[in-house]
Amino acid sequence: MKQILAFVIVLALVGAVAAYGHRALDLPMQQTEIHHVVEVPEGASFKETANLLAQKGLIISPFWFRLLGKVQDAERKIKPGEYDLHTAMRPAEILNTLVSGRVIQYSVTIPEGLTARQIGKLLADVNMVKEADVARLVADAAFIKALGIDAPSLEGYLFPDTYYFPKRARTEEIVRAMVSRLRQAFTPELRAQSAALQLTEIQVLTLASIIEKETGQDAERPLISAVFHNRLRKGMLLQSDPTVIYGIPNFNGNLTRKDLARPTRFNTYTNTGLPPGPIASPGARSIVAALNPAPVSYLFFVSKNDGTHQFSATIGEHNRAVERYQKRGARQPARKAA
Repeated sequence: MKQILAFVIVLALVGAVAAYGHRALDLPMQQTEIHHVVEVPEGASFKETANLLAQKGLIISPFWFRLLGKVQDAERKIKPGEYDLHTAMRPAEILNTLVSGRVIQYSVTIPEGLTARQIGKLLADVNMVKEADVARLVADAAFIKALGIDAPSLEGYLFPDTYYFPKRARTEEIVRAMVSRLRQAFTPELRAQSAALQLTEIQVLTLASIIEKETGQDAERPLISAVFHNRLRKGMLLQSDPTVIYGIPNFNGNLTRKDLARPTRFNTYTNTGLPPGPIASPGARSIVAALNPAPVSYLFFVSKNDGTHQFSATIGEHNRAVERYQKRGARQPARKAA
């Protein structure tokens, strides 16, 4: 009788353990989805992670979760990072999420026409990286060479787009992603056009960056491009204000005649040809425009003060446009291209 009773007790215990194990391994905490952000620290052990999940109310038993990890040989495979987990997930789903590294991704949009310095500040403002780290990488010769870029800096190579990065993404990863996105945008077809025009990659990006800074109107990009192509072909000065501004440290927003005569490498009022490198990050439309100038003979353009420009083929036409659109008192310094 005692043996039968002992057997019944053992059987009951086994059944209870099996039921608890089933509850702990196969079922979610509850059917309702209550989301929790769980951050698995770098170097956290599987035991620490299981305890953290239990504290968040996402699993019933750290012990059974650790047993699941051992059975699936996943104890050393979980990846650190920030995860969006919820109470309707089964333990196996949670474990799979941690092993696959499906961390929370944060979006950041890099607008067209920002300089590398401005991009670094933008990323720092949203707490993704330190501004100084971006500045360091942008000028790191070894890093630039490792990216396959023949340029003194990454100015113009950080492609404007919307990106998704996990929390604490390394600065190198972020910069690499932006350069990689540029490589995708600069298609083989565009590279073939570049070769046909006898322009190097950095020359295309330099011209595209000037176009980007000169106009925000898509219809004008090929026209702006044509003006600069025509001027380059004739050996004329480009006379682009944005290039002058780029060469002035801590520019105060007021471009003067003295600035136009300031001797910097980026002053296209005093130096012929393209400046030595991009002055901002151009978008895809400006890159395309740089390689596809409109078939026009324009050599001049002037702002109409409404976001658009008046284009002219002769200096006489241009002077009349300046007289019309740049009134006495608001007239810009004598400039021919822009």
